[in-house]
Amino acid sequence: MSKVAVWVRLPLKPGVRADAAAAFQTAVDNVLSEDGTIIYILHEEEADPDALFVYELYAGQDALTAHSTADWFKSFGPTLAPFMAGRPEMKFLAPVTGKGL
Repeated sequence: MSKVAVWVRLPLKPGVRADAAAAFQTAVDNVLSEDGTIIYILHEEEADPDALFVYELYAGQDALTAHSTADWFKSFGPTLAPFMAGRPEMKFLAPVTGKGL
């Protein structure tokens, strides 16, 4: 089974990045128990203060599906909603080569 990666940009309302990052801890806490979630990292970029970025790596499509349909994930959206300035931008990637694959 091929690994699957996801890159996400979360556009935020001005000035809420720290609070949004704190709220995101709920997701991090939950993915710790997902066997197929290999990497799940929240990032910020100095040049884009009104956004957060997430890089995710899954063991395969089944693991990504399990993550995105988990009960905790369904209730997570409303947790982030007050901070969001629009829809997340998502890129689904197929890892080719690199350390950790």
